[in-house]
Amino acid sequence: MNIMDFNVKKLAADAGTFLSRAVQFTEEKLGQAEKTELDAHLENLLSKAECTKIWTEKIMKQTEVLLQPNPNARIEEFVYEKLDRKAPSRINNPELLGQYMIDAGTEFGPGTAYGNALIKCGETQKRIGTADRELIQTSALNFLTPLRNFIEGDYKTIAKERKLLQNKRLDLDAAKTRLKKAKAAETRASSEQELRITQSEFDRQAEITRLLLEGISSTHAHHLRCLNDFVEAQMTYYAQCYQYMLDLQKQLGSFPSNYHCNNNQTSVAPAPSASSNVIGSSALTSASGLVTSPSNLIDLKECSGSRKARVLYDYDAANSSELSLLADEVITVFSVVGMDSDWLMGERGNQKGRVPITYLELLN
Repeated sequence: MNIMDFNVKKLAADAGTFLSRAVQFTEEKLGQAEKTELDAHLENLLSKAECTKIWTEKIMKQTEVLLQPNPNARIEEFVYEKLDRKAPSRINNPELLGQYMIDAGTEFGPGTAYGNALIKCGETQKRIGTADRELIQTSALNFLTPLRNFIEGDYKTIAKERKLLQNKRLDLDAAKTRLKKAKAAETRASSEQELRITQSEFDRQAEITRLLLEGISSTHAHHLRCLNDFVEAQMTYYAQCYQYMLDLQKQLGSFPSNYHCNNNQTSVAPAPSASSNVIGSSALTSASGLVTSPSNLIDLKECSGSRKARVLYDYDAANSSELSLLADEVITVFSVVGMDSDWLMGERGNQKGRVPITYLELLN
């Protein structure tokens, strides 16, 4: 027999087997043929595997959306992964926002309150962007990759063996049907031999499938460890973000209240009222760790004489009647009758002008 004849006979046998399975499957669906039921344990294992596959896919896809909300970026990463190439590094949203803030703050002037605040916010946003990048990398390695390996590896093997089991079951039931229809003794003997063979093949395939399916419990245990790693990565990320924002809040707390608080009023005065200054100054100094006593400022307003004061942060004079200030410098301040309650007169050498109370810390 040459190779061509062998291939023709094999194709004919395969076609016959396929036709036999198709007929058996159709008759089962129409209720015209009996179906061999799998044992309850194997059915439960198959159900557990299918459930694991469905929910693993959903969790994996939604985790990808959580870590990378941009669908175009996800598609690009998928393409590079299939090409076995590393995706180009791209700036993420917090980093981009941070850079915009730093550039704006530099443009407005680092010496101004707003410019300085923008730079500090921008630096914090960039730190958050770095933490976000680390979260994505850690989660992809310790959580997404194991889940994807299960879907593309273990479950594909299970699905392949399950399909083989289904085919062996159809062969078995088709053999049973042929045995029932056999009339002649010779035909019946042949059918009985075929039934023994198909039963043996079915039992063997059922055992192989069962052993694979019992590994699902080990898969769950492995995915549980991966889930713990994912939660730990998130905990680290959110703890970093919280600490970054806490530090930023403390830094911005050293700015005057009219820069860090919006009260939704239609018109905002250059300086808040005396009572709000006292409260705001107390809150700000508490947040920044300074020891400024608002009552000292009030006492100074109510008496004559001068005191030394340290400047808390830069201040740009709005007009010629005011005195520009630099953070940490020491100036002389005193009260002038009739002056607004939120201001003192400041003096530095031959320079003199009004200065806002909230920018000062009185020295003993």
